[in-house]
Amino acid sequence: MRLQKYLALCGVASRRHAEEMIAQGMVQVNGQTIREMGVQVEDGDIVCVHGERVQPETEKRYVLYHKPMGEVTTVSDPKGRDTVMDHFRDYPVRLYPIGRLDYDSEGLLLLTNDGDLAARLTHPSHEVDKTYLARVTGQLSEEEIHRLRAGVVLDDGFRTSPAKVNVIRVETFASAVLITIHEGHNRQVRRMMEAVGHKVLLLRRVKFGPIDLRGLARGEWRDLTDAEVRALKAL
Repeated sequence: MRLQKYLALCGVASRRHAEEMIAQGMVQVNGQTIREMGVQVEDGDIVCVHGERVQPETEKRYVLYHKPMGEVTTVSDPKGRDTVMDHFRDYPVRLYPIGRLDYDSEGLLLLTNDGDLAARLTHPSHEVDKTYLARVTGQLSEEEIHRLRAGVVLDDGFRTSPAKVNVIRVETFASAVLITIHEGHNRQVRRMMEAVGHKVLLLRRVKFGPIDLRGLARGEWRDLTDAEVRALKAL
């Protein structure tokens, strides 16, 4: 099978991320560093990532984690910051995050060793809804809400798809807004709010597809139920 698929079956990464790892020279097959796409892995080949052998895992696991602010959504961090994976060092299988949450954002994060499912859930063509609770400066006007719902142009020229936007609380100097998007552009919700003149003070992801965050405090995690896993696979 292709090396990218092999890495996904090992739970190392999604196929798309596996391609990035290969291009960066992080993967070795039978002691040889591989940088080209399309390499085939045969029975008996020894595949290593960062010098550590990886093999396909037969047991698939799925975890819901309430990420607090101040953690990066990576396996390791060159700056030595806390990562979400610090909580899963002793977990029975190696987990990897599905998508990312910014260092200064919190909320729902899914982790798994099912590389194929992770790839499907993060691929733009599947348009999986993610819902965020954002506390923003000031009060959104009807025109600003309409612009967000229609799609706005970010600072790099990217035009977002229409979003679902509902203001749930208005304060003197701030507002609480529920916003649902299906894209994963870098820091997208923050930049969408900036595009209409508001700064995000707090950002929490509260729902990913059919999975919501209810019942989990910051820093807590649990395994997904069989029903939740089926619901994700049905997307």
